[in-house]
Amino acid sequence: MAFPNVTDIVATTIEARSRKLADNVTKNNALLSRLNERGNIRTVSGGSLIFEEISFAENGNVGWYSGYDLLPVAAQDVISAAQFDFKQAACPVVISGLDQLKNAGKEQFIDLLEGRIKVAESTMMNLLAAGVYSDGTGAGGKQLIGLDAAVPVNPATGVYGGIDRATWAFWRSKSTTMGSTATTTTIQPAMNTMWSSLVRGMDRPDLIVMDNFMWGIYMGSLQVQ
Repeated sequence: MAFPNVTDIVATTIEARSRKLADNVTKNNALLSRLNERGNIRTVSGGSLIFEEISFAENGNVGWYSGYDLLPVAAQDVISAAQFDFKQAACPVVISGLDQLKNAGKEQFIDLLEGRIKVAESTMMNLLAAGVYSDGTGAGGKQLIGLDAAVPVNPATGVYGGIDRATWAFWRSKSTTMGSTATTTTIQPAMNTMWSSLVRGMDRPDLIVMDNFMWGIYMGSLQVQ
């Protein structure tokens, strides 16, 4: 009588294995991957807060002069810093002694613990990628403060990095009301106008992020060409 759960083929034949785990998680995190590729992810060694220094105003002493004209020497407050709290994320990896015993010796095709660690790393990357787009209110305020807080719908409201946008105009992001009214005819002029407002000398955007809806309209505007 045959054993009901394991056939003779299963009992005597090893399944074909790739001997490696495929990663379909981190490669789908386009923004996080791009930030990492361009070296825009930095580490800090410590401190009570994270400070991002900014030059927020020009030096008012600048001007033309001739000969022995007196030059202005008034003190200038032109440098400040945005401040951010540290945020923590973790993904515990658990393995039992029995699992380790089974996943050993010549029968081991993939190191189970190593595989679980790699999955945990990918899961954390996915968590961070979601956090990059967030407003920082998730998980009771423990979530990473992301683009939803940095680039709000109304750029003249809210406090970001300890700086009140209602008071300090230099801290306001640019915005457009095109939204759902965008068409293949209007999207390129709107993007050109926005782009030109963000360029100052060599300081300019190097990445444009959009959702599937806006991407579809933009691609439609290109296809007619």
